[in-house]
Amino acid sequence: MVLGVTAQNVETDFDAVDSLYREDQFYLNISYTLLQNGPSGLRQNKFSPGFSAGFLRDMPINKKRTWSIAAGLGYSLTVYNQNLGILSENGANSYQILGSTLSYSKNKLSLHYIDVPIELRWRNSTPESHIFWRVYTGVKLSYMVYNQYKLDSSEGIIKQSNNKDLNAFHYGIYLTTGWNTWNIYAYYGLNSLFKSNAKIDGQTIDMNTAQFGLMFYIL
Repeated sequence: MVLGVTAQNVETDFDAVDSLYREDQFYLNISYTLLQNGPSGLRQNKFSPGFSAGFLRDMPINKKRTWSIAAGLGYSLTVYNQNLGILSENGANSYQILGSTLSYSKNKLSLHYIDVPIELRWRNSTPESHIFWRVYTGVKLSYMVYNQYKLDSSEGIIKQSNNKDLNAFHYGIYLTTGWNTWNIYAYYGLNSLFKSNAKIDGQTIDMNTAQFGLMFYIL
């Protein structure tokens, strides 16, 4: 008995156009942070940086794939260098604007968040080229996982972590626009950094955050 075996060579075209491409991306953001609606006398000193990184899943919603919705998960750190002093006595915090009579080299509040960005995207990308113009806008939901305050003054060093007067949940709107890797980023927080029980001279510290910087996307 003779068995015939037929083999078929199938060539794979690695250069074929992917018409169902997605713009799934890692992102990195570096920004300058501004405090908005602060109490009288509040001022920022030195540079107050913001940093965030994460991943976004792209979900196109039209045939040309120029419009999409994206959702992701990330981490962010915001540092405020300013003159709002936080003092703790018998387990309770008090707040004051540090005056010129106190000499200090550092007065810093650092906030760490887990972020969930959700955005609507427009871009003029094509299956042949992923170098394009983009306009992305959305909302960022953030949950604080850790915070730390440090005052280094002529009277000594004060350190505090996990201040319960800070709001754990934050949300805001943002816009990213640019070409290819380089993009301008702007964010505006919609709720206060502090809870209503945090006050200076009986006035609630009802201030929020704005950020401006650069966003980098990595495919």
